[in-house]
Amino acid sequence: MGGRLKVTITPADLGKRVSVRTIAAPGDAPARYTDTVGVLTSWSDGVLSITRRDGQRVELAESGMVAGKTVPQAPARRRGTPAASARELTAVAGRAWPGTETERIGDWLLNAAGGWTARANSAHRVGPGDPDPERIRRWYAARGLPARIQVDTGAAGTDELLDAALERAGWRAERPAILRVAALAPLADREPDPRVRVGRELTGEWLAAYPRHREAPDHAPRVLAGGPSVHLARVPGAAVARCVVDGRWAGFAAVRVAAEYRRQGLATALMAELARVALAEGASAAYLQVEPDNEGARVLYDRLGFTDHHHYHYRTAP
Repeated sequence: MGGRLKVTITPADLGKRVSVRTIAAPGDAPARYTDTVGVLTSWSDGVLSITRRDGQRVELAESGMVAGKTVPQAPARRRGTPAASARELTAVAGRAWPGTETERIGDWLLNAAGGWTARANSAHRVGPGDPDPERIRRWYAARGLPARIQVDTGAAGTDELLDAALERAGWRAERPAILRVAALAPLADREPDPRVRVGRELTGEWLAAYPRHREAPDHAPRVLAGGPSVHLARVPGAAVARCVVDGRWAGFAAVRVAAEYRRQGLATALMAELARVALAEGASAAYLQVEPDNEGARVLYDRLGFTDHHHYHYRTAP
């Protein structure tokens, strides 16, 4: 942490991003220290709880703390990375993968789609207010679905305190993901690939290459066709991808390459063609969502210039 070690944080700093150094085993020589950075979400009975960028919560003994300070809300973004708040991106991503039924309750938009995908069957933030968990629970119960709330972490103005409150109320954490962003133009800076076809219609050929739709044939096609301005790309018999343009944003999803056609550059080709269409429609920035343990996808998106913007996960009612 640099400089002389001292503690300058107090319980009054709840909700702020902090950096805390604790001694691993007091009295040991040489001393071993651990540094933890995240949002301070509780401080009681001699224990601090800090939520890291990825939503993981760490509990630290106050007695082991040797240094602590508040730090800027988010690391400086890489040059060329689109600037955006987590709230803006959450709303845009929500519109791009809508439920077949929606209702706004306060500052939260509730989506349902017969249980097909957590994104289309959860509540996400569209304003500054806290959710009403009981109203959300009743809304989903009326549809035979578990109540699920999307919780963002790791950026300015995200939901670490809400996440801690839901955890105390027994809502379990599940399905972590990362929202990543990139400049759009570099994605299109490739030679056109004649194998790729782009259209507006959700065809049977496109669906055949995206087997997940069979999990909910009544709901999945409506989710996939929903959104402000949907473009669908495919390499016949081999690969598909989807892009939704919403103002300056182009959101990529449902990128799938059949196993026997992988490592042939098809995912990159699909995204490049979709990026060209999105640029022509006026978009300038790209985003997508990826699971943390999907190493292959993360390597691909790293290569295409995507960087992590924030993390999110879901809290499901007990």
